Amino acid sequence: MPKDGFLPQISQTDAMMNFSFVTDVARCDASINRMTIVASLPMASLTTLSARDLTRAVTTFAGLLRAQREFINRLNVYPVPDGDTGTNMTLTLESVVADVNALGTEVSMGEVCRAIAQGSLMGARGNSGVILSQMLRGLIQGFGDDRVDATQLAAGLVRADVLARQAVARPVEGTILSVARAAAEGAQDASSLESVVHGARDAARVALAKTPEQLAVLKQAGVVDSGGTGLVLWFDALCHVVAGDPLPVTPTIASINTLPELHESLEGNVGELKYEVMFLLDADDEKMPEFRSAWETLGDSIVIVGGEGLYNCHIHSNNVGASIEVALDAGRPRQIRVTDLSEQVLEERWVREANVLPEVPETPAPTTAVVAVVVGEGVGRIFETLGVRALVKGGQSMNPSTAELVDAVRASGSSEVIILPNNHNIRGVAEQVNALVDAEVRVVATDSIVEGFAALLSYDPDASVDENYRTMSVSALHVTAGEVTRAVRGTQTDAGDVCTGDWIGLGAGGVLAISDTLEGVNEKLLEQLVKNQHELLTIIEGEGSSKGVTRALREYATAHFPQLDIEVHHGGQPLYPYLFGVE
Repeated sequence: MPKDGFLPQISQTDAMMNFSFVTDVARCDASINRMTIVASLPMASLTTLSARDLTRAVTTFAGLLRAQREFINRLNVYPVPDGDTGTNMTLTLESVVADVNALGTEVSMGEVCRAIAQGSLMGARGNSGVILSQMLRGLIQGFGDDRVDATQLAAGLVRADVLARQAVARPVEGTILSVARAAAEGAQDASSLESVVHGARDAARVALAKTPEQLAVLKQAGVVDSGGTGLVLWFDALCHVVAGDPLPVTPTIASINTLPELHESLEGNVGELKYEVMFLLDADDEKMPEFRSAWETLGDSIVIVGGEGLYNCHIHSNNVGASIEVALDAGRPRQIRVTDLSEQVLEERWVREANVLPEVPETPAPTTAVVAVVVGEGVGRIFETLGVRALVKGGQSMNPSTAELVDAVRASGSSEVIILPNNHNIRGVAEQVNALVDAEVRVVATDSIVEGFAALLSYDPDASVDENYRTMSVSALHVTAGEVTRAVRGTQTDAGDVCTGDWIGLGAGGVLAISDTLEGVNEKLLEQLVKNQHELLTIIEGEGSSKGVTRALREYATAHFPQLDIEVHHGGQPLYPYLFGVE
């Protein structure tokens, strides 16, 4: 919290120069520029944008997002260690860059614009990514095959603002939407391309600095909006391409580590809604208003973008089934992704360490091979000892792509393959693999590491894929999973009030246990998970566990649940010192 509960006074000049500062005066002063500027040689300003210039701009923007992804992520607060705004925006832009780069060098403005529209729609992830996609689509909607002048670019910024707000069911100020509107207004009445991009960037910086005044959650945390911070980088990229302005430097690790975390909050209280549902929807355009109205009765954070028969849809809801079923009345949903918001964790490190082509044993391939998505080196070793042929590293918020799973299936060397996604948010991607490979692929619906562990106990490498699918699915269903982590912000739950730093136990019902000690939350969570019919408790230790706490945990379980056999494994997973599976 800022000292005495107040934010420092910020002049317009300071705000323009320090748009990404943290407003907690206990940690920094508003005059400190976290995004220090590097020197560059002056160059002549552009008077119009060519297709090549626009390509440079989106590529530069993607590079800035990639470099500052962790900084943007750390502008997030949520009860569990979460924060994927920067990641979602980065992945959305990388999809755009991939489509643009596939065009080659000699392309028209129209071809580049179509690639931007298609890449952003298909690659959009999360609230921030979907809204950014709509802004990019609005920006280039009026561009033709010729070069873009100042008037056309300014008009594009207005379209970007209008379409982004149309995509959000209930727009809230103090978010990326406020920054987009300010940029559009700042670009008006400009007489040159340089003045358009400078006007948009400067107004966006001022708007970002004001976001804590518009959203109480930002003011309380002492930060500016994360999505807006990412959007300002787009205008930095444009100013660099058009006017030769220097690019901002990535914040230092030390400055990132001083930041709190803040969950992007476009609409409503996310804590009251358990699931994030996203999918692409092939639908008749005239049916979309009715679909949107139906969704508004089911949840919040509704964002629907697209057109001409293809839409990217996003909602936070407690009713996953209904959210998907109403889409069937409008068309065909596909690439469905469901995320449990109470369990959402950024797992970038595992993805960074992932191999493009998984290592597989040199032994002959079995009749049925298993491909598993895992987190933590210890978890990987456990799965390998249980017969997993290929590991794909990744998890919640940093889900492996379809291509990575396809590569793993092909690398397994088997004509029949079981995939263990070990995360509900990966199941939709895994389900697509069978249509993309020559092998027969089945996905066992494991939503956690402990479910995947249980499924492997029924794995028979010499049996057919369908036989393994049946037996492994039954084993996975017999497990009740629990997780222990530390709260990074205060909130209210059915289990009671959570304060920053509390230990919380998570299960299928969300937050099930709260304690100020790790030992305490372990015991309270087991009280919620274990029933009389259970016979086995599996404990997987992660980073933050200790021999003493594990010993106390075993002693407690033995004393209170004498019917349980207890197994302890070292998984090494970050953020979650203990994972539980009871069956």
